[in-house]
Order: sequence, then C-alpha cells, then structure tokens
Amino acid sequence: MSGEKKNVTVRPMEPADFPGVIGVCLAVYPTSPPWREEQLASHLRVFPEGQLVAADSESGRILGVASSLIIRWDDYEPHANWKDFTASGMFTNHDPAAGRTLYGAEVMVHPEAQGRGVGGALYEGRRALARRFKLLRIRAGARLRGYHEHAAKMTPLEYVLRVVQGELRDPTLSFQLRHGFHVFGIVAGYLGHDPDSLGFAALIEWINDEMAREEDTAGRDRAFAPKR
Repeated sequence: MSGEKKNVTVRPMEPADFPGVIGVCLAVYPTSPPWREEQLASHLRVFPEGQLVAADSESGRILGVASSLIIRWDDYEPHANWKDFTASGMFTNHDPAAGRTLYGAEVMVHPEAQGRGVGGALYEGRRALARRFKLLRIRAGARLRGYHEHAAKMTPLEYVLRVVQGELRDPTLSFQLRHGFHVFGIVAGYLGHDPDSLGFAALIEWINDEMAREEDTAGRDRAFAPKR
C-alpha cells in the first residue's frame, strides 16, 4: 500500500527505516524513550502491513510513522492503558484471528513536517488497512496534549466535551475529530510521565461502514456527540 500527498509517500515500514523512525520519536517526544529497534522489529514480525511510514517523496527522509495492531477489544479492561493494549510496545498481543479492531498504537509527525499533510496521509493509510482486513473499526487513545493548560480550571471530562463542541482546540484530539473519529470514553493513566496530558486520554473510534451493522453503532455515548 502506498499513497502520495504534497510530496509525501505513505508506505509499509522496512528495517532500513528504523533509524528514521527513532529520529521522529526523539523529535516528537524529546523527554521520553523512543521506540527501540527490538520493538520495531517485533512490530514487523507480527503485523508488517500495520506499520506505516510517511517519507519525503524526493529525499526519502522519514517524516512520520503510524504503528498499529489488531486486537479483540473485549479482552481488555475498560480503563486499560497504552502498555496493556500494546504488550508494552512489542505488539505480541496482535490477534488477527479474533480481533475486529485496528488499534492505533502511535501516530507521530516530525515537527519540521507539520502542515504538509503527513498526519492526514497516515490516517488515510490506517483507514485503508481497516477496509483491507475487513475490520469493524479503528480505536485508539487520544493523548490530551493541551489538557495541562486547563487542568486547574476543569476536569478531563469537561475539557474533552469542550473540545468536541469546538469551544477548545486540542492539538491531538481536534485533529482526530476532523478525520472522522468520535469520542466514547476517557481514561486516566493512559500514558506515564506525560506532563502535557497529565496521563489522560480520550478513547476514540472510527467505524468502517463497509463492515458495521446497526448494533455496532447503536451504543455510542451521546454525551460526547457534538452539538448540531
């Protein structure tokens, strides 16, 4: 699978991309440990199709990465964290036989590549994966990157509701809402040592209409629906 947008090509990750992917990690999360080569190699072993990179079409430089695995959502507790969903970043819990959910473990875009459509191209690639594997949905934890600026004045729930209604902008969640995701919950302790989100994340979902039945969407939490 490949796609091109604004001189950006999205394609499956290869072992030769590991240094570039780690470089993106360090640029996006300079105070956190990046993906280790051991983890990236595990991702390619268990689900090579689910690991995407966005590269500059001319130079080949890695500008972004999207890491995914397939899970059976009901195998996890309602307030599971990132480590639970990713087997501590190794993706060895990948379950294509029973899973109907493409779990978005990470999307990162190098700060120098912002505004080039890199994030949008990676999300397009993820949606194509869900359709290709006939999965019901994509789910992920949206790190509430702007919450620390409002934590003294509002709860995480109030913050998310205001972002959903368009009254506040969150650098991560607002982008995902524009790409067809909706919020269905909030979890604490999703990410450790994250001063921006204070550990809070919104649980988000995109439904694959090619596979969805009425009962798959009937239970959506209307508390998070935007005002009409």
